[in-house]
Amino acid sequence: MRAPPAPPEWASSLFSVGVTGTNGKTSTTGFVAALLGLLARPVARVTTLGCFLDEERLDVPAHYEGFLQTLERCRSAGGRYAALELTSEALALGFARAWPCRIGVFTNLSHDHSDAHGTVEQYLAAKAQLFMALPAGGTAVLNARDEAARLLCDVLAPGVDVIRYGVASRGAAWAHLDLSTEAIELDWSGTRATLAPSTRFPALPRQLRLPAIGEIFIENALAALGAALAASVPAEQALARLAELRPPPGRFQVVRRRPYVVVDYAHTPDALARTLATARALCRGELSVVFGAGGDRDRAKRPLLGAAARVADRIVLTSDNPRREDPLAIMAAVEAGIGPHADLVREVDRAAAIRLAIGRAKADDVVLIAGKGHEQEQVFAGARLPFSDVAIALESDTLAPRSARK
Repeated sequence: MRAPPAPPEWASSLFSVGVTGTNGKTSTTGFVAALLGLLARPVARVTTLGCFLDEERLDVPAHYEGFLQTLERCRSAGGRYAALELTSEALALGFARAWPCRIGVFTNLSHDHSDAHGTVEQYLAAKAQLFMALPAGGTAVLNARDEAARLLCDVLAPGVDVIRYGVASRGAAWAHLDLSTEAIELDWSGTRATLAPSTRFPALPRQLRLPAIGEIFIENALAALGAALAASVPAEQALARLAELRPPPGRFQVVRRRPYVVVDYAHTPDALARTLATARALCRGELSVVFGAGGDRDRAKRPLLGAAARVADRIVLTSDNPRREDPLAIMAAVEAGIGPHADLVREVDRAAAIRLAIGRAKADDVVLIAGKGHEQEQVFAGARLPFSDVAIALESDTLAPRSARK
């Protein structure tokens, strides 16, 4: 592996926040960027969705040179801040040494990328690179209800501050929480949380509201809030700004109502389980899920995805991005994790599977289309074919709820 390039001389002129973890990176990075924008604009935002200056998407190459172009344009425009989504692959290649971050945010760790890293220990070690590289005076924002985050404390350099956050559904806290919740409520308009009193941030308002739907977004918002407070964003302004922010495309995106049809990027067992729990909490009828698993990647998670889907009343098992694998073989591996189920349908054609699930739904049902989220193509047999879960769901106007049919 080649040594990472040295940071450009001007890199330290930008205050950079790096976000890593298994799930929630894109949403958290977006929240961080919006909160940093309260201090100065434009803010550079680099995620798996692309490179942005505030809300303007930049036409830059999807590699390190494009990243540098984004940051340089931010600096040239008078920007002072950057929010960066950092994958385990990028960190394993030495990104934390190629670009300095003042704040590191850890969302969570669950099963993913076993093909790329081999073991969960190596997967965590890749993410730990961000925190090992934080400078004295920097800040680590850690999910203290995720056991993996406890290990990150051991790699921090002397003088690195720690802010701990968490929500109860993630598990028991391994340390005192600086940012946490007492209650969380959600409906189809968004999510509300009552924040617990904080000895670290005594002036913190008690109410957090998000247009995004789901407890996972409260967890992401707490992570972003911790980073913002470390960067000296006023707490009251931060919470007011969070109340305006919608999630990225394909993150519990409600694309139809009655029946409710939701598109979500959930493609790990933990993410699928949590997204289904959110959908179940909102569902007044039956819950359906349409999902599959990607090919040529992490075969070990396929039965785990199946196990996570068991809670749905109806399952439509389909393809995701088969890549060069046989989609039927992938589906069989997922089905092994589902086991016996009262209502399981197999439909390898993803578009047909989506139409089938919506067509079967009654007005009060929820149909969750999981796995691809914002993606605009399907990778099959080495080809990249135009495909959008959202577009397929929206074009199904002729599929009226069964209760509305004559």
